[in-house]
Amino acid sequence: MRRIVGGIFQSLDGVMQAPGGPTEDWTQGFTLGGWSATLWDEQMGQAIGGLFSAPFDLLLGRKTYEIFAAHWPYVGPDDPIGAAFDKAQKYVLTRGGDELDWVNSHRLGSIDEVAALKQGDGPDLLIQGSTTLYPQLLAEGLVDKLFLMTFPVVLGQGKPLFGPGTPSGAWTMLDHQVSSTGVVIASYEPAGPVPIGSFQMKDQSEAEQRRQERMSREG
Repeated sequence: MRRIVGGIFQSLDGVMQAPGGPTEDWTQGFTLGGWSATLWDEQMGQAIGGLFSAPFDLLLGRKTYEIFAAHWPYVGPDDPIGAAFDKAQKYVLTRGGDELDWVNSHRLGSIDEVAALKQGDGPDLLIQGSTTLYPQLLAEGLVDKLFLMTFPVVLGQGKPLFGPGTPSGAWTMLDHQVSSTGVVIASYEPAGPVPIGSFQMKDQSEAEQRRQERMSREG
């Protein structure tokens, strides 16, 4: 069985949209494209290199596929990421009928097809971008690992990582480091339901009882 690994660039407020440049994705009026570009250092490059060091295939949403297909095939054979992306099988989750012209591209029409692909043999399926995939995949328990680079910027707008429909769940940190520019680089794997505890007093005060009664009336 294959693993599905999410490789994610996000802001402090969880926005993933257009980290690479102003014209990458300005849909929904997004005006801050390129927010990650000035914060890269050698340590981050090494971390990304480690993510791509083992064989992988790509799992993408349609819009991220279009962004990648208009860029990576044209960077030239000397670019190691471009060469690796060309070589990888690219699985695109889309219900549309647009042509998938990039070499080694395949259409997936549903989450069930993603689940079937995961059950087969092959390298890790690496997600890049593709914000719309995460709520669906997480709801079906299909994500095995998150590799997060969290940049020290607050954007206040844009497409989030954990959008509507994302289920609750606990995650275990596998490793972490901080770049010279303040980017937190960390990996996580699922760890079951959210553990629930309480810091409340065992015997509630009358004030706390009244507060809870008021909350129950106000909803």
